[in-house]
Amino acid sequence: MSIKNVFPRWLLGLALLLSLSGCSALAVKEQLDAKQLQNAQFTESELSLAEGGQLRYWVGGHGEPLVLLHGFGGTATTTWLPMMLELSQHYRVIAPDLAWFGDSYSQGDANISTQREAVNQLLAQLRVEQFSLVGISYGGLVAYDMMAQQTGIKKAVILSSPGTFISDQELLELSQRFEREQPADIFVPENRQQMRHLLKGVFSHFPPLPHAIDEQIYQRYFALWQAQKRQLIETLPEYRDQLSPQVEPQKMPPTLVIWGENDRVFPLQQGKQLARYLDAPMMVIPNAPHNISNEHPSTVSQAITLFIE
Repeated sequence: MSIKNVFPRWLLGLALLLSLSGCSALAVKEQLDAKQLQNAQFTESELSLAEGGQLRYWVGGHGEPLVLLHGFGGTATTTWLPMMLELSQHYRVIAPDLAWFGDSYSQGDANISTQREAVNQLLAQLRVEQFSLVGISYGGLVAYDMMAQQTGIKKAVILSSPGTFISDQELLELSQRFEREQPADIFVPENRQQMRHLLKGVFSHFPPLPHAIDEQIYQRYFALWQAQKRQLIETLPEYRDQLSPQVEPQKMPPTLVIWGENDRVFPLQQGKQLARYLDAPMMVIPNAPHNISNEHPSTVSQAITLFIE
């Protein structure tokens, strides 16, 4: 599911310089990303969750609220940074790190219901009652759950995420495409080599990096909360079976579906099935992989703006 930001080429040179002083290139990149957002008048804050834990989030821009939910393995900034900057020119952008990603975590059960409730606690804290919603991959599953079970969502955009339209057979085929025994083995890598295998499957081309930086990426975004992350994946079939009978597509908010033509995680056919079910318009990005928010941020941002307006 949606993983990380494509690291710009200048990071390679920066890594070589920083390696001489022992500094973390990834930490420097995160600082520079944060500086970009702060210069665009974004603020980063932390919400204490009712069940215990914390939710880190960014808010910036003016206009109607627009909530962005990132994918598995990512964070708000690694998934959305260019889009946050662009969309904040039109909307009040709210971008949390979901629980057990980045610096967010929860003492609740590791499942989509806990993710939904955490996002709703954030919206209550910000006094947001009406909003538009965007979710990619795993974040799209959380968004779909919210669309099916609550009001207040004016419009929704689902990126590379099949909702409840993923069968046990499709999960098996997903594992086979990535040469793993089960989906959790794909998305919760146990070392940087397994992480690199995953990144190659969700990007058109994830650039080669020094082993030290690969290890920094792994430790920062994949090594923590592994038991909870595996549970998030392993509970998806149960979530699907419980939610499917409750969904009333005619009561869902107006939705736009956006997909990459060459998505290896959730093949295009699953997107078409979801769009038909929701009677939703669908945009297919030619030759695009699963991680369309990173590789095609301007295209996706423009489509979101046109649809919401």
